Amino acid sequence: MTAYNSTCSSFPNDPDKCDIIISLRKASGAFSFIGCLFMIVIIWLFRRYLVFAQRLILYLSIAALLDSIAYLMSSDIADGPVCNFQGWWLTFFDWQVLLSVSCITFNLFMNAVKQISTEKFEWLYVAVCVVVPLIIACIPLIGDHYGPAGAWCWIVEDFSWRVGIWYGPLFIIIILLIVAYTYIVISLRRKASNWEGTYDPDTERQHHLLKEDIKPLRIYPFIYLAVSIFPLINRVQNALYPDYHVFVLVLLASLFSPLHGALNAIAFGVDKETLSKLRPSEIKLALLNHGSRQKIREYPYSYSTFNTESDRVLSDDEVLNEEDGRAKPTSQR
Repeated sequence: MTAYNSTCSSFPNDPDKCDIIISLRKASGAFSFIGCLFMIVIIWLFRRYLVFAQRLILYLSIAALLDSIAYLMSSDIADGPVCNFQGWWLTFFDWQVLLSVSCITFNLFMNAVKQISTEKFEWLYVAVCVVVPLIIACIPLIGDHYGPAGAWCWIVEDFSWRVGIWYGPLFIIIILLIVAYTYIVISLRRKASNWEGTYDPDTERQHHLLKEDIKPLRIYPFIYLAVSIFPLINRVQNALYPDYHVFVLVLLASLFSPLHGALNAIAFGVDKETLSKLRPSEIKLALLNHGSRQKIREYPYSYSTFNTESDRVLSDDEVLNEEDGRAKPTSQR
């Protein structure tokens, strides 16, 4: 086997193990890159970005796409500027992905529980997901805490720095996300029990739309928790026994760390609406619509009672009627 890296500190006496770890890490990162690219293309192709919730998913996909690039970077982990940049890149986009998931959760909570639209705070979501990761990613540059971290570049073998910069905040946020989703589910069940025995079209429609909004979004924090388990176990083991690395744990950490983008794509792709659009005829029509001057709304927009009128996306017929209405005064002059 051709050695990718002679500077791997995890298994200096067995470079073949490092080659296996790096190969698996890159393969997992490649799957995530392809999955995120798929999500971005689908959101663009079928104009899902017209819907605020879908734009939040788009921001998550872009962050995860750039995050996966960190796992595809050069295998040369010799300490220096290149290694420091790889560590900074990984920290920045790991944080951006996590905060994007947090923004999706907060938006869902406000919509489902408080029945308040947060679209007007979209700029704040974007700012938080850029500024906060930038600050945190730059902190380890003070004192040169980026460098070789086993089989790749990240924060050097310092457990307190790793917990403070990443693993500690990660699991605090994950716990908060789980609590938020639990509250959402309990709240919706209470509302559902109050709705039983009566029939009101608007209420039934709102109930259905809330359930449909929750189903595709609630999986993201659980995906994040799942892929973070083995990396955390591996780093705890590293902290307890810094001179002894367990190959199986490092292998599992290498597999799961980059995998969130691919799993997000699976959760996104199993959506019935997405599956129904992945036919050659639908894709061809969507491409033609993008090339047309006519303003056509592709993605079916769900309008519930707590949305404002300005949030509503018009149907194709309404767009045509509006354009006809604007054209009439011109023809009368």
